[in-house]
This record gives sequence, C-alpha cells and structure tokens, in this order.
Amino acid sequence: MRLLILGTGGMANTHANHFKAIEGVEVVAAVDVDPLRVEAFALTHGIPNTFNALDDAIAWGAFDAVANVTPDRAHHPTTMRLIEAGKHQFCEKPLAENHALAMEMTEAVEQAGLINMVNLTYRNVAPLQKARAMVRAGDIGFVKHVEASYLQSWLISKQWGDWRTESQWLWRLSTAHGSNGVLGDIGIHILDFASYGAGLEIDHIFGRLKTFDKAEGGKMGDYVLDANDSFTMSVDFSNGALGVIHATRWAAGHYNDLRLRIYGDRGGIEVLHTTQGSWLKACVGEDAEVAEWDEIDAGEVPTNYMRFAEAVNTGTNGEPDFRHAANLQRALDLAFITEKERVEQKL
Repeated sequence: MRLLILGTGGMANTHANHFKAIEGVEVVAAVDVDPLRVEAFALTHGIPNTFNALDDAIAWGAFDAVANVTPDRAHHPTTMRLIEAGKHQFCEKPLAENHALAMEMTEAVEQAGLINMVNLTYRNVAPLQKARAMVRAGDIGFVKHVEASYLQSWLISKQWGDWRTESQWLWRLSTAHGSNGVLGDIGIHILDFASYGAGLEIDHIFGRLKTFDKAEGGKMGDYVLDANDSFTMSVDFSNGALGVIHATRWAAGHYNDLRLRIYGDRGGIEVLHTTQGSWLKACVGEDAEVAEWDEIDAGEVPTNYMRFAEAVNTGTNGEPDFRHAANLQRALDLAFITEKERVEQKL
C-alpha cells in the first residue's frame, strides 16, 4: 500500500511511525499548507514527496490510500475530494463537524466501494477488546449499568505544551477555529469506549456542557475561548441499561485517563487506560459474592493502522468504519441539542 499523509501536525507523527512499521506499507508523500512544516515532517520520516495543496497531490496520483490528519473542519472537504479521486480513506476522528456531513462522507465512500476507517485510537487498547469479548460471552450476565470517564489536565498542566502560547492547543478552545470542544474532541472516544466495551448501542442521551472562563474577556488574540471544557451525560443503552459518561480537561493528576466500568447481574468488569498502561479487572462468579477483583491479562491486539493496511490489501473493510463514526457523531450532535433544550433525545 502506497500511503499519503494529509496534514503534518502533531498527530501525523504517530500515523507516520505506525504505518512505517507495517510490512508492505510505504509512506510515499505528505501534504500540508505550511511549506516549512511539511518539509520538516518529510525529512524526519524519510518521505520522498511533499505537496502544499491536496489537488497537486491528486494530480500526481501515485498513492493508494490516505491518512487524513487535518483539523476537524477539513475532514469533510478533503475526504470528498479524495473519494472522487478513488483513494482509500483512514480519517482521524471526529469524522466531520456534524452528523449530516459525516453521513455525506459515509454514503459517498460506500457508494465508491472504497476502504474507509476512522482512527478511534482506543480500539487499540487490548483490555477494552477483552472486556467486550467477556461481556458478549455472558461473563457478567445482563448489563445493567455502565460508567465511563475521560479525564485530561492540559488546561492546568503543561505536560503536553502550553495552550496559552501554542496554537496547536489554542484552536481546540475556539468554535470559530473549528473546535466542538471537549465533547467533539474526546467525547467521541469515550462514547465509543463505553458502547463498544459494553457491546451495546446508545439509544437515548441527555447531556450537559460547560465552558469556564480562561482569559480576560474570554479571548486570546484572535481566539474566542467559547468551546466547552467539560461535559456530563446520562444515556440509555439499547438493552435498557443506564449509563453515566463524562469528560473534562480540568482533571488535575490525569494526563489522559479513560475508565470504563460495566456491571451486570452476574458480575462486573473495569477497564483503565492511562499514559502508563492499560489494565483489566473482573469480579465474576463466586468473586461477586465477596467483592473480589482479579486482574486479567488481555494480551495484544492489532492496531487500527494494522487493520487499515490489512483492509486495503484484502479489499474487505475494517472497523471502526465511517458509518460507525457517523452514528457516534449523531450522538454528539444530540448532546448539544439536549444542552440547549434540556430535553432527552433519542438517537
């Protein structure tokens, strides 16, 4: 597979490193509107061809697939252009800024018969995959209650950089610069983490969003800091189970932590994923009587990058695909509506 990387910001380095490590994948080109950035990126990763416009790369054409690592608002126009060019798609999340655009992308790529996947990165977490398998095997019985959280601290910690001075972070706080806040950025991850791990679809949703003051007048230069910083939501799952899902960028002591707890009528499962590692615990069978938890070895699983390469090679689409990401986007869109109208919404 000959791969082009579109967008060469911070996350693009992760894409380049993962894809370069896969046998049979050749990263042949990179595209970015910033000439200095794309040249530095290409030099770092040994990429032979660079372009400053997508149309120029398409005119060149010597690639089979694209890793789209552009900002959120650029996903739709660039993907639609690449579908026209007949290129397989591996898109960063969220798929689009809203459900309507995401569905337009989904229907177009499916009609074109192209491989399409979205990089919901926490599908790479082996304990999540194992937890899903255990739930679907009936290890905890009928799922009754789900609790999920995604905690970050970069609004108070400089671990990843300083949002006050670095635009790569600052844009995430401004709706005018393409951000849907913490809900649009990491909300899609924790919704997928919860629903995928529990093996259930979300049926109803009610969300609350909050934006806190971060600068005098709510602005820093050209950036109006109006995107949400925290959200909470209650959900009903497809089997009737209740769920509580929340996320924030103000969680001191948590650089990037995802937690999932799934409770059924025969036991419970807990998944924790942090920058230090991932863990899976279960309380099932006789242990449920005495509240004893056992840590479980989840092994290893193929990454999204590996699954995408395999999908292109075999011609059989992989997961998570565009349609799944579009469904998640509908849940996110409805969360914004519930915040405004204070009324539960059905997906």
